[in-house]
Amino acid sequence: MFGASIGNGAMRIINAMVRWLAFGGVSPNILTVIGVSINVACGILFGFGEFFWAGIVLIIANLFDMLDGNVARLSGRVTKFGGFLDSSLDRVSDMVVFLGIIAFYAGNIPQHSLLNTVLAGVAMMFSVMVSYTTARSEGLGVKANVGFLQRPERVVLLIIGALSTWDWNSDFFLFNRMPQVLWVLAVGSLWTFIHRMFFIWKEFKAMESGA
Repeated sequence: MFGASIGNGAMRIINAMVRWLAFGGVSPNILTVIGVSINVACGILFGFGEFFWAGIVLIIANLFDMLDGNVARLSGRVTKFGGFLDSSLDRVSDMVVFLGIIAFYAGNIPQHSLLNTVLAGVAMMFSVMVSYTTARSEGLGVKANVGFLQRPERVVLLIIGALSTWDWNSDFFLFNRMPQVLWVLAVGSLWTFIHRMFFIWKEFKAMESGA
């Protein structure tokens, strides 16, 4: 009940913002560009090791990600280019955040970790591939939104990992959980990619058999 109340309250705030932006004539594409710009700032913060603040900025960036599509629909400004821009810049947002994490763990610092660098790289690669397979298969007539680790889940995991990392010297078991998050992101993204590829293969096989 408490969680549902928080969710409902948050949605009321978001819906109010959507109405205000739509009736104010704000372009959905401008919101999309602002969102990716904030994600770039998030990646820079990750690169400098400011994980906690990167998590806060990531929350703000994804607020804009929720706003642009809703503003477009409410204001009647849904366009093919807008959808293309949103999808394309989402990939940039995904990659720049992981790139910041890679830069941090690859640096000459006490937290340097080749393993974490590789995990972040694998997570970045297969996160993009999960999105690509969806877009490519939809272009060929198959909708493939399957798999347990899609973009919203990835963002939530990154926020959890970032917000837990604000005292590098602490041994408290709830602090500095980004390495564990990177394991989940790397393995989960790879598994989701494999699952999605298998699903698409079955769908195309069924279509060809039917034809």
